[in-house]
Amino acid sequence: MKKATLETIRTALTNLGYDNTDVLSELDAELNRGASEKAARAAAYESIHDLVVGTLSDTPVTCKELFESIEDELPDTMNTQGKIQYALNNLWQDEIVKITGKPNTYRHA
Repeated sequence: MKKATLETIRTALTNLGYDNTDVLSELDAELNRGASEKAARAAAYESIHDLVVGTLSDTPVTCKELFESIEDELPDTMNTQGKIQYALNNLWQDEIVKITGKPNTYRHA
């Protein structure tokens, strides 16, 4: 079942005065499933933000070149090129300029 559907069900039950705390607790648990893992991932990416963005300059570099230059400074949980590439392409687009090519290159905005 989709999260939006569960939220609608919970809201409807609450608005109708439904007070079975066991059922509402189960709905809440399902709605918040994975929240701690998501928060941990967000914190991990935030912890490398300054390193990644600060390493970029006006000279475009590939993700591989960027990763190799900061690899030793990355925490173990973020020590893959794929995670750096995900961050470059999905998290910090307003701070990074992506230059499409084969391979793509990145520079500071």
